[in-house]
Amino acid sequence: MQQRLYYTKVVELANHIVKTWDPKMKWMWGEALLGYALARLDQHQGTDDYTPFLRGYCDYYVAHQPPVDQSDTAAPGLITYMMQKKTHNPDYEALTQRVLDYIRHEPRLIEDSVNHLGNSLIGRFYPKSIWVDSLMMFSVFPAIYAKNEKDPGLMDIALRQPRVMAKYMMDPESNLWYHSYWVKKKTHYPKRKLFWGRGNGWVIAALPMLLDQADDHKEKATIISLFRKTSEALIKYQRPDGTFETVLNKPGKTYRELSATLLIASGWFRGYHQGLLDKRFLDAAIKAYHASVDSLIYEESHIYLPEISAPTIPLPLLPYLGYKWTPRGKNWSYGLAALIFAAIEYDSVCTKVKKDL
Repeated sequence: MQQRLYYTKVVELANHIVKTWDPKMKWMWGEALLGYALARLDQHQGTDDYTPFLRGYCDYYVAHQPPVDQSDTAAPGLITYMMQKKTHNPDYEALTQRVLDYIRHEPRLIEDSVNHLGNSLIGRFYPKSIWVDSLMMFSVFPAIYAKNEKDPGLMDIALRQPRVMAKYMMDPESNLWYHSYWVKKKTHYPKRKLFWGRGNGWVIAALPMLLDQADDHKEKATIISLFRKTSEALIKYQRPDGTFETVLNKPGKTYRELSATLLIASGWFRGYHQGLLDKRFLDAAIKAYHASVDSLIYEESHIYLPEISAPTIPLPLLPYLGYKWTPRGKNWSYGLAALIFAAIEYDSVCTKVKKDL
């Protein structure tokens, strides 16, 4: 069936990654999301295919203690917590607790949000700012932990982030999100109406993940409203081929970008599954996902997801050119994570509607 083909191709790529990559990946956001996606793929399939790879990752950082000094280095808690729950290894729990300590105790920069770059080396020089990335890197893990471990205070921290970040980074006219907010200058950045594709992808992918944990939390209605508003804003920027551009509102002037496309597809599949979005978004998500899977490259014994923009920082003075000139590569970890997230949600929603999509 067509549905199974579009799903099994992604599983094939996931299997290729764990066979060819060293599990001693960086303790960083992209690798964290890839590891979390692999763990979720195991959950979805009822397998342990990726557990040895993820245990190798955790074991390396038990022996080589990593820095937890920014939102991006808090994200690996997604892996260590899932491996802690699966293996009951106290060393993995110690790594998880380091991340939780950062989330609970890092000084707040504005309201309840932290400086995205924290006290890392680059954070000492870059303007103090909050970023949309933190909805995924800083908020999703504590929400998962708080629900499982019944920690209402931590849940409050996680679920307050969308409201606070929307206040400073969501454009009230377009309902799209700016990349960051510079606190000292009291302005979103970029200042011009430039809306980064992957940044808005982080929003659309992360909000349904948070809603999965929210139950009847007082922030739930706000998160649902933000998700629906942003989804309506985004759908008009989908390209005829199903993808999205790296600068959403400059169609034809930048380039199509598959990590953004897949994050958006993932969020829309999940939102449809949750009953929050209508069939327009399911159809758009299928189109985006199919276009991305159709773009996979098979070269000799390797499989690649192409057209993933490199890690992106809001460039002072020339933000538009910064986005436009950011190079694209193949098999960047966070692009693979987005692909696996989308594949899981695609397979789940196909099962729900019980027909070949």
